[in-house]
Amino acid sequence: MQYRGILVIGVAGWCALPAVTTHVWAGPAEIYRERLDDPWRAGPRTGTAPGNVAFGGSTIVQVNVDHLGNNVVGDAGNEPSIAVDPTAPNRIAIGWRQFDTIASNFRQAGYSSSRDGGRTWAGMNVIEPGIFRSDPVLGAGPDGTFYYLSLTITQFNEFLVDMYRSDDAGATWPISSFAFGGDKQWFAIDTTGGIGDGHIYQAWNVAGNEFFPNQFNRSSDAGVLWEFPVQYDPVNEIAFPVFGLIDVGPDGAVYVAGTANDGVNATFWVVRSSNAQNSAVTPTFDQITTVDMGGNLELGEGPNPAGLLGQVNISLDHSGGANHGDVYVLGSVDPPGADPLDVHLIISEDNGASFGAPIRINDDAPGTNAWQWFGQMSVAPNGRIDVVWNDTRNSGLDNISELFYSFSSDGGQNWAPNVQLSPAFNSHVGFPNQDKLGDYYHLVSDNVGAHLAWAATFNGEQDVYYLRIGDYDCNSNSIGDADDIANRTSDDCNANGIPDECEIAAGTEPDDNGNGIIDTCEVDCPWDCDGSNDGIVGIVDFLTLLAQWGELGSCDFNGGGVGIEDFRKLLAEWGPCE
Repeated sequence: MQYRGILVIGVAGWCALPAVTTHVWAGPAEIYRERLDDPWRAGPRTGTAPGNVAFGGSTIVQVNVDHLGNNVVGDAGNEPSIAVDPTAPNRIAIGWRQFDTIASNFRQAGYSSSRDGGRTWAGMNVIEPGIFRSDPVLGAGPDGTFYYLSLTITQFNEFLVDMYRSDDAGATWPISSFAFGGDKQWFAIDTTGGIGDGHIYQAWNVAGNEFFPNQFNRSSDAGVLWEFPVQYDPVNEIAFPVFGLIDVGPDGAVYVAGTANDGVNATFWVVRSSNAQNSAVTPTFDQITTVDMGGNLELGEGPNPAGLLGQVNISLDHSGGANHGDVYVLGSVDPPGADPLDVHLIISEDNGASFGAPIRINDDAPGTNAWQWFGQMSVAPNGRIDVVWNDTRNSGLDNISELFYSFSSDGGQNWAPNVQLSPAFNSHVGFPNQDKLGDYYHLVSDNVGAHLAWAATFNGEQDVYYLRIGDYDCNSNSIGDADDIANRTSDDCNANGIPDECEIAAGTEPDDNGNGIIDTCEVDCPWDCDGSNDGIVGIVDFLTLLAQWGELGSCDFNGGGVGIEDFRKLLAEWGPCE
């Protein structure tokens, strides 16, 4: 077995990789494995009209477009994941599984980036063209570094993972490192400011795993080097959580959620490592909790014939409020009875030692028997819990879904009425020689709203979309951008609906003199409103401005008549000309 001829450093020093046999599972679930079974066939690059979708006052923006912003006919994209720059939230990247043609099962690591908060996208690219890649997971570190975790299958059918890093917010991914890993991998970054700050933790499946029974590892140097994987439960060897996510608590403890790897199952676990944050020791898991989600995790049914119906989500509250430290686990599960799937949440108030009874998030009437699938959760810094899912309640058909959303502001005890966020789409069309819409979406919340990377079939094929839920908050001040502009707490001198300071931070507009005003909105001094030509912008010019109020005149900078923006510019330039 080849491992690229490298050595890996761990807490015990340098070590060679042992020969470990890939672990697989038998039976019908075998269809869910990744396979290197088709050669790469470059698909068409013919663009049609842009694939954006307007619904309910919002715009659902297609991400996997060509560099002119057009949909590419004949390709497919699914399993999108998103990273948002905490230092400049208008900088966003999305990665996905890119199938250049639906006639082939071969896929690559697709990606695109945005500098205007997801309103427009730079056009699709792939990391390492012609290399089979799958299961993309993206995230951003506290310094604005972007990370892209990617599974590859070698010619020897080895399941291995690489992590790519980007210092330009996802525009390029030039740096990579070998991260061990395996199928269905996920990662989380410690941003607590504690001893583990900046650590990256990874968890993955027992199947498609070159290192079984080990399923977890760590990088303590921002993803440059990865330690050899460890096992969750080496003593009893009972807990092997899969199909789940990973999160870091406010105290730096690491939590992983998942279910058993044997198809439809009601067995779920939450495992915790309190010492993974300490880079001087090998991570161990001091708490393993069996939890009741109120139903079975389902595979390969109804809306998604060859895929998951949803992951096992886990998120913790970092708000510092009443629910600080609470552990939330959410999933789409099949409850007892005729209802095929609901979105359930369970809550722990004791650091994952015990959980309360499942709470049903979808509010369709009993007996509707709809599929609520791909449930995805994110917890905002202020403690608000956001949840999205696909829902068949309005169609009555398992292949016709709409995107739905709800939120809780009281730690999950009460939930807002469900809101439909998209028109209907058919999840059974556009299969890229693989009968599923992938296995997941990805949601990232802030104090005002949430960023969603998701897949749908509005063009009659599988495409990747971005949706902003709620108002934007590009300056991270917990106030919607529209309110900032309306209340004059943020300038918008080019009237594009984006606060000027956000465009400067994202690098889309220059501010060469560092005064917080976009250069194109500034006028060199002396300027046209020095009507008296005395070299001073002062009272005479102010009176001139008032005389021209509402009219087109020499002090009209935006072409809409002299008004409040021109008055504010006058005040900004008040005084002697240089």
